Amino acid sequence: MENSVRVLSTLALAGAVRALAEKYQAVSGARIDADFAPTVRLLERLKEGETADVLILTEEGLAGLASAGSVAAESCVDLARSYIGLAVKAGSPHPDISTEPALRSTLLAARSVAYSRLGASGIFFAQLIVKMGIATEVNACATVVPMGFTAERLVTGEADVAIQQLSELKQVNGIEVVGPLPLHLQIPAVFSAGRMATSKNVAAADLLLKFLSSLDATPALIESGLERLA
Repeated sequence: MENSVRVLSTLALAGAVRALAEKYQAVSGARIDADFAPTVRLLERLKEGETADVLILTEEGLAGLASAGSVAAESCVDLARSYIGLAVKAGSPHPDISTEPALRSTLLAARSVAYSRLGASGIFFAQLIVKMGIATEVNACATVVPMGFTAERLVTGEADVAIQQLSELKQVNGIEVVGPLPLHLQIPAVFSAGRMATSKNVAAADLLLKFLSSLDATPALIESGLERLA
């Protein structure tokens, strides 16, 4: 795409990037040509030879690429953090998830729990239910989504509750976010961005990185369900 910045981004930043695309184009004259997928899948695609100008990944994923020289280390910026939450179909009662015992009861009472296989939230949730001692019961009727937004399974009626990053849950219409899982059970994911070392569009890529990390981008990040890092 001519006069554009190619972006590969984790799903957690999809809402914010889409909301900021028009403003960035007004500032830079370049369009954002973005593709969204879980960090794990994006890392696989990069290994397969796919390229971009800007990558938005988990902090750990981007740091690994910077250490390998695939991403210009001096360009890396931390953008936001996100907690993992729970959602239900719009109009459904909001279950209690305020404590670990309440969350356990909610998960065990659900006809099916939707969570992702590849995303950071899904990996975390799979480990969490093992720690809580309910993995066998939850997985017996879980709706495990290979990739994409788990809350879509609420709209189709395949699941009663959906687990994912708050910013990913908020991308789906027809659902309601109950809130984050108990904060003491989770460590928020930090998402970072950087320019690929092979980018031929350095000026526009660096301008996008500066824009995404600026105060002008903060309202869109917050609206999408993310928290700006101090």
